Amino acid sequence: MSLELQTDRLLIREWKTDDAEAALRVYGTDEVTSRLTPELRPLSDAEAMRSVLHAWIEAGPNLMPPAGRWAIVRKDDGEVVGGLSLKLLPPYEEDFELTWALSPDVWGQGYATEAGRAIISWAFEQGIEEVFAVARSSNERAVAVARRLGMEWVGETEKYYDTRLQVFRLRPA
Repeated sequence: MSLELQTDRLLIREWKTDDAEAALRVYGTDEVTSRLTPELRPLSDAEAMRSVLHAWIEAGPNLMPPAGRWAIVRKDDGEVVGGLSLKLLPPYEEDFELTWALSPDVWGQGYATEAGRAIISWAFEQGIEEVFAVARSSNERAVAVARRLGMEWVGETEKYYDTRLQVFRLRPA
């Protein structure tokens, strides 16, 4: 689903294959990928990242709305600082999960919360009834972002990714 949202500091837009170098600063580091679910290995080079971006772009039109994957771009300098997605959680693909990943050099600046709020608000406008986030309990940053987004902790589960995860949920106010 094509999307472009703006916040005070950020632009949330579709990925482009030209974003490969910037995306690699996010998805090419173990510091980031070790925190994602399911656990991923960092991508090794810009060409590998370009292939992943190409796959994400190609898959986009086939996703069930409002699912998608987007780049998070800092407006003041045009730098891609991260990515986020709204996707159906396995195994039953009934619940929408919000995910986010940022380059470690911008951690702690509130970008994940700012981008997450924008996507959640937009997703609720599209008619979905709730959004979930899942995180390892050791991923204190992700748990903190989920709470700053107003998500409620609803428990722990191994249902989604065969590893024990904290589950957070947000419904429209």
